[in-house]
Formats: sequence, structure tokens, C-alpha cells
Amino acid sequence: MDTLSPAQRSERMSRVRGRDTKPELLIRKALHARGHRYRLHDNKLPGRPDLSFPGRKKALFVHGCFWHMHEGCALARMPKSRLEFWRPKLEGNRVRDALKLEQLRALGWDVMVVWECELRELDELVTRIEAFLNDDKGTT
Repeated sequence: MDTLSPAQRSERMSRVRGRDTKPELLIRKALHARGHRYRLHDNKLPGRPDLSFPGRKKALFVHGCFWHMHEGCALARMPKSRLEFWRPKLEGNRVRDALKLEQLRALGWDVMVVWECELRELDELVTRIEAFLNDDKGTT
């Protein structure tokens, strides 16, 4: 059972951001400090990647573990109440993500997904992102 009233829950959920999230801002700041330049939320690309590097045809998504159902992650637990609402919503996010990644790859883009939980080791993560950006083969 939800511990918040419907009005309180609505107010809290209205604060959830779809872009410019703290994890995304951390990665953007770290990459910018290392000299990387990128486009934000390019609406010409499927899924509007959080960061895109058009000259390299590389796209980066920064996913919240809960909202995108990061498999095996403690942050991706299913809510205990209103499962009839949450299960289809979160599964729908996962299906949509897979479709958008497939569409980007079909256009010749290399794609990397960064998970919120990976930010615990930010320096290591940024090093992996740089390797992805500099990899001409595009393996991820």
C-alpha cells in the first residue's frame, strides 16, 4: 500500500525529470571537461539520445535504473503497490528502449547505454565512454 496520498504521490512524481537529470549532468560535465563536444537530445534521432556525437555517429543514453528496468540492479526493483499500473509502464519503457536502439543502429549509429548505478565509479565510467567514442569499430 502506498504511504502517500494520491495528491502527495502526484506532486512527487511531477518532480521526476526526463532530461537534464543528475546522472546525465555528471556525465556531461565530465566529458566536457575532457574536451568532448556533443549535441543534447537530438530530436532528429530515434529515441533522442541524451548525448550524440554526429561526426562520429555515436549516441549515448543515460538511463535511470528504476525507469528503464536495469536487469540485476537493486535500484530497479518493482514497486510494491499499483502493479497493474507500474508493470506495463516499466516494461513498455524497456521495449521502447530496445526498439530505439535498434533503429539507431540501423541508421549506422553506434550506441552506448550508461546506467545510473555505474556512476559510483565515475572516472572509470568516463574512461569507458571515451574508449567507446574513440573506437572506430563501434563495439559496445
